[in-house]
Amino acid sequence: MSLEMRTSLCTPIPEIFVAARRLSDAVDAHLGGDFENASRLLREADCPKVWAYIDAGWGKGARARYAFVEVAGAPPLLLKPDRPTPRMPTSITKAAVKLRDKMHCRFCGMPVIDAAIRMAIVSCYPDVVGWPRTDVGKHAAFTCMWLQYDHVLPNSRGGDSSLENIVLTCAACNFGRMETTLEEGRLAHPLQANPQIVWSGYKDWDGLERFSARKQPDGSGDA
Repeated sequence: MSLEMRTSLCTPIPEIFVAARRLSDAVDAHLGGDFENASRLLREADCPKVWAYIDAGWGKGARARYAFVEVAGAPPLLLKPDRPTPRMPTSITKAAVKLRDKMHCRFCGMPVIDAAIRMAIVSCYPDVVGWPRTDVGKHAAFTCMWLQYDHVLPNSRGGDSSLENIVLTCAACNFGRMETTLEEGRLAHPLQANPQIVWSGYKDWDGLERFSARKQPDGSGDA
């Protein structure tokens, strides 16, 4: 029986792209020294609809929610000592993946933000961008657009951390699929087609990486 394949588990909602633009504008305001406007834009990006999207897209129940299937002869789940190492890609591979995938989820096309950039923004705006240990209270847009280095063939099923087996994904696509193979998830191979371009800001999105040359709200900055 031939199953219809899909490009992603879920489709980003328009509010995600509105939030992405607000985050980008917030970074521009910050770099221009307008910290009050940056704070306002960061708050506006913390959208309840975006949180509802990510909250529904990850966690328990993925097999039923996304209609995963059993595949005869699929790679088995390996014990941890038998899995390829290192589990995470090297810094060189990460940089190459970012360049290739242009800071967007290779499955659904959502813009993504590296955790290091997010935490730099959290450190400057701790009262605006919540990032507690629990999911409750985390900033919606930063949670939804949380950059993941995802194994095309899951590491737990024998996938290595080479450039050919790592793609950028958003949190929902990564945590929604977890240890499921592409075939079990009815997903087309993300590197065998052109990237998903699903919003007008695709070309200009840098993952807010320019924030690394930041000014602090007190007026100081990195040399």
